[in-house]
Parts: sequence; C-alpha cells; structure tokens
Amino acid sequence: MITVSNLSLRFGKRTLFEEVNLKFTQGNCYGIIGANGAGKSTFLKILSKEIDPSTGSVSFTPGERMAVLSQNHYAFDEFPVIETVMMGHKELYSVMKEKDTLYAKEDFTEQDGERAGELENIFAEMDGWNAENNAATMLSNLGIKEEFHYSLVKDLDGNQKVRVLLAQALFGKPDILLLDEPTNDLDIQTIAWLEDFLASYEGIILVVSHDRHFLDTVCTHVLDIDFNKMTIYTGNYTFWYESSQLALKQRADQNKKTEERVKELQEFIRRFSANASKSKQATSRKKALDKINIDEIKPSNRKYPGIIFNHQGREAGDQILQIENLRKELNGEILFSGINLMVNKGDKIAILSENSLATTAFYDILTGRDKDYKGEFKWGVTINTADIPNDNSDYFKGKDTNLVDWLREYSEGEKDEQFIRGFLGRMLFSGEEVLKQSSVLSGGEKMRCMFSRMMLQQANLLMFDEPTNHLDLESITALNNGMKDFKGVILFTSRDHELTETVANRIVELTPGGIIDKLMTYDEYINSDIVKQQREELYSLA
Repeated sequence: MITVSNLSLRFGKRTLFEEVNLKFTQGNCYGIIGANGAGKSTFLKILSKEIDPSTGSVSFTPGERMAVLSQNHYAFDEFPVIETVMMGHKELYSVMKEKDTLYAKEDFTEQDGERAGELENIFAEMDGWNAENNAATMLSNLGIKEEFHYSLVKDLDGNQKVRVLLAQALFGKPDILLLDEPTNDLDIQTIAWLEDFLASYEGIILVVSHDRHFLDTVCTHVLDIDFNKMTIYTGNYTFWYESSQLALKQRADQNKKTEERVKELQEFIRRFSANASKSKQATSRKKALDKINIDEIKPSNRKYPGIIFNHQGREAGDQILQIENLRKELNGEILFSGINLMVNKGDKIAILSENSLATTAFYDILTGRDKDYKGEFKWGVTINTADIPNDNSDYFKGKDTNLVDWLREYSEGEKDEQFIRGFLGRMLFSGEEVLKQSSVLSGGEKMRCMFSRMMLQQANLLMFDEPTNHLDLESITALNNGMKDFKGVILFTSRDHELTETVANRIVELTPGGIIDKLMTYDEYINSDIVKQQREELYSLA
C-alpha cells in the first residue's frame, strides 16, 4: 500500500498540490490524468523520492519493492542490454555483483566463502538462476531481438532504448510500478502485449499516459489532478469522462428532479458495469463499479477546446482524389510503391505504415511540399484541402506576431479582430493570452493554433499527420469528436488507438511492395489473419 498524507508541493508562488491525502492499494491500476503542467509526472517523482514535497509525506508497506520507468535514455549506455534489464531488480543485481566480486578474488578467504554461501541462498530465494532467462524473455516480448541482448545500450536506436528501459521497470514483478508514458514509441503488437501484462498484474500500478485505449484497458481507477487537488475515481478513463460529462449536463439542468438525476446515474453505472465484463480487467473493475457511490460522480472542471470542422465552404463532388502508381524513395530506401487509390465521398481513411517516414512523405506529396516522387495523383475540381503536418515549425519559425495577427494571416475572408479572437477562444486562448507571441508557444499551444487555422480554411478534405502529438487528453478527446462529426473526407495517421478506431471507416497501409486497402475498422484490421498474411508478403518485397 502507498499512503499519501497532507502532501503539498510549491514552486515559489505556484502551488501544484495542496493537502493531498490518498491511499493506493494492491491489485489496482491508477491512471493519472490532468492538463499539461498539472503535475502528473511530478507526482510520480515524489513517489519515487526523486524530489521532495514541500510538506507532507509518502509511506509504503514495509518490504514492498518499487520500480520506475526511467526517463533518462542515456543512463545505461555503457552497460549490456541484458544487464540493464536485470538492474531493474536492485537487490538481486546487488547480490549478483557482490557474488561476482567475491569469486573473482585471488585470495579467497574462509570468511569470503561464508559470505558467498549467504549470497547464494539469497540469490536462489530471489529466483536468481532464472534472472537472465526471464530478462531475455521480457526483452523479446517487447520487440528486442535476441541478437541485441548482449549489445551495449548505446548501440541501440531510440525506440529500442525505450523498450529496454520498459523491460527494466517490469523485470522481477515489483510490488509497485510507476510508469510515465510507457506506450511512447511502441508498435501496436507491443502495446497489446503490455496491456495484457499490466491487466493481470497483482501489484500497484500508477501510470501517466495520453493513450485513452491503453488507460481504458489497464486502469481500474483514475487519479484526477485538477485545481491543486487529487481525487481518485473508480473506473477507467472513459467511465470517468462520460460520467463527469453526464454530471455536468445534470448540473446545467437545474429543473430536473433529484430522483430523475439519480436514476440516470444509476442506469449509467449499470451500463458500464455490464461493459466491464468485456475488458481485460473485468472482475476487479466490475466489482468496483458495482460498489460505486452516486455521490462519487462529480462534474469535471476540465475545459475542452471546441474543435469543429463542419463549416465547409463548398460541398465536395463525387470526384475526390485518384492516385496512380505512386512511389517514393528516400536515400535509396523504398518507402512505398505501387500505390493505386481512389478516394470516395464519405471516406475517413487511416493511412498506416511500419515506417513513419512513409506516411509523412505521402502527405508531403499530396500537399505539394514534396515534388520528388514517381506516379501521379489528381484532386477533384471541387476539393478544397487543409492539413496538419507532422512538423509545424515552419508555421511559427521567425514569426514575431501575437496570436491574433498570426491567425489573421490564414483568414481569407473575415479579418475582424473579434472574429479571429472567437476562433482562438474556442482553442482556450482567452483575454490577454491571444496577445502572446506565436514564437514562444508550447507544442500543445501550437497544435491548437493549427486547428484554428484549419477551421478557418473551411475545407472539405482534411489531412492529419500525427495530430495528437503534444496534446493533453482534453484536446485529444475534442479532436476525436471533431473528426468523427466532420461530414467531409479525412485522410489521417495517428498512434492514438481510440481515435483511429472511432474515426476510420477504411484502412490503407503503405508498404514498399504495394498497398493494402480494406473497408473495415481499425480493430478489425489489426486482428485480421488475412491482413497479417498480406502484410508479411508485401513487406518481404522490400
């Protein structure tokens, strides 16, 4: 158990937390949510004793072991991969090193022999003889091939390092797991493995993630950080979001009788409890939801940006986009070839590839940013496009204007300041914030500006290349809803599982050997044996 007592954290005049009292218990996974800057990662650092609180304390059940997902990708560069993983169990690793040191002594004494015997017993009790094999299995499950297990960490690429550090945190099944964005840079298959691993985990897990599908799959509770307070709610992220929105709606409806509101909330809980039986954490989550108190459901204080794309300047005709034999190479590598695609009215197409350079190149070709390709494509005469690129730095580089003037540049019609302020207001830029210089914006603020620009363009075909990068959960949810509600055509690429599953009605994958084009949902696509076989064949042609 973890007990947080009267915890406060202040940086100068700024207060992150004030008088927080919480308990975290075995067998539960707590998803930590809150706006960017609310203190999610900082709270994990307090629990791991990396930083000290201003007041209060954190206590743990004696004897419980904690593991933390390291954020320093260079800390273990000089160590072999397999050894780095075993370092995750500090006590076991310490015993291993002391044993090695003793046995390496030239003047091995009787006292050394007694100590070695003690260490051997401790080592056996910790299942030390299986440690290397267990570490290798963990690495393989996380996508690190056996040929890299004895390489130095510094010889791996960035994505591989992330997986090694994750293996280190999971190694030896610690009693308490602290994970900050564990799905970053993982592919679909590895995320699925991690979801299964954590869903059956018997310890305490605290996780920060912007991946809603991941939070829904593994979390039994949500820890909400808002207004310098922390509140634990039973259920996963979707339960928290929908229940808080329902409570907000009920609060706005002052005329509804109390018994009607209670009945509505009870029906909501009943429906979610039934759905919990389909989840990987079915038993624990359903029991928790069955016991939930109506009073626990509170309106959310979160503010969601208003991302609404349905103001199309012109409705699209029947001819949307035709692509013929498109091929792109980069530094001698084939990113994709043989791409023949007819985009139809009503399509919302998720564009996939194992190589993110391929999807970005695809959008760069369609938008005219890249002229170095083979093949042809043709837009319909009625089509007006707008896009969110993977890298938006060119839109802000060298700009020394406030947000009103920045956005006014992209308004072909109305230039009135109040009109422009209205669009910025939807993106949660209010009052003096609209006079902030565009050159000093954070990554999330830049993305919200790009959404304002896209809405102003009133396009009937939208393209998004990883639009959830830098966004908090509120902005991701708002974007997801805006894309679902859009009546035009969308081409998009996103690592957000929930967004892709709920928006796409067609999946297109670009490979070096050709195209896979399926009218199905994302979940159907990734679980299709026929698709898996087709992917293996096409990627093998590279």
